[in-house]
Amino acid sequence: MGLIKSLVHSQDSPDFLSLHLRDMPYFRALLRSIEARFYQDIDLPAPVLDLGCGDGHFSSIAFKRPLEVGLDPWEGSLREAARRGSYRFLLQGEGGNIPFANESFACAVSNSVLEHILDVQSVLSEVARVLIPGASFIFCVPNHNFLPGLSIGKTLDRVGLESIGNAYRNFFNRISRHHHCDPPGIWNDRLELAGFKIDRWWHYFPPKTLKVMEWGHYFGLPSLLVRWITGRWILVPTRANLAITYKMLHSQYVSDPVCEDGVYTFYVTQRV
Repeated sequence: MGLIKSLVHSQDSPDFLSLHLRDMPYFRALLRSIEARFYQDIDLPAPVLDLGCGDGHFSSIAFKRPLEVGLDPWEGSLREAARRGSYRFLLQGEGGNIPFANESFACAVSNSVLEHILDVQSVLSEVARVLIPGASFIFCVPNHNFLPGLSIGKTLDRVGLESIGNAYRNFFNRISRHHHCDPPGIWNDRLELAGFKIDRWWHYFPPKTLKVMEWGHYFGLPSLLVRWITGRWILVPTRANLAITYKMLHSQYVSDPVCEDGVYTFYVTQRV
């Protein structure tokens, strides 16, 4: 835990929060900026596969070079990734059928993707197939603390409306498109079955920060309208316009994201 905290506080890292705030709603920027810093001291030997690369925004900020291959099922997202130049090669496809030969990659990453895949076991097996033995697979996912940590659900529970609280948690899980919010023990079993071992993991993003993200889904609805009209999340991405948001998030929620009750988990695993 101490090692990761020292990484998070590194003075050599870019200001990931500022970089993300320019292009996305504040609640997403908060989560992604924390995750981006975790990668800075992790070796990513080429060639790297990014499973579920999306629009390439995260890769363009988090990684020091364009990764070799980005794989994603959505054509529109891949077009955005191509414009950003985040990858040397982009491919439309599913994680359960990766169109590369055995042992094609020296490393793989998947940032907040696996929780959205129903048949995640077949995807883990495919990732193992295309990695060389000893290669790292790095990913992050929401964990078992995520749903119990939702503030509206907890409030409903406290006033005796547990059934409505559970309905709310189910609703939020659906709009988040989560199929898996599991503890490390379950992920360990999946990974072992696929041919991986966990080198290390840590929980991050405490419940107080989840509350910011949860309410951001509702307060951020105007950003969704801006996105539909202009194609951008942030209409005026200037330092002055974002200064108050940046100061609030950075001072209260960014400094110590690693914690035992964190609602997300970051995994560094190895292909055996």
